[in-house]
Amino acid sequence: MTTPGPENGFEPRIGRSVSLDHAAELLGVSRRTIYNRIREGRLQTIRTIGGSQRVLIDSMSEAREHDVDLSRVESQGTTATRRSTL
Repeated sequence: MTTPGPENGFEPRIGRSVSLDHAAELLGVSRRTIYNRIREGRLQTIRTIGGSQRVLIDSMSEAREHDVDLSRVESQGTTATRRSTL
């Protein structure tokens, strides 16, 4: 009998994922936004044995960094627009 572990290519990910609702709460977005980000490939998920979908925490960190980068670009664009109209 083989035991789960990195040496045989199977490593359990217990504690490394959260429910869709919890992911939405942590990211400060709606559940619909979570589904959209999953579809766009911005969030990665796993399926439990029972069929539930859970969001991988690592992908949430990447998504959060991506959102911060976008907000910086948007705020710089707004500043540039304001300057050009003065």
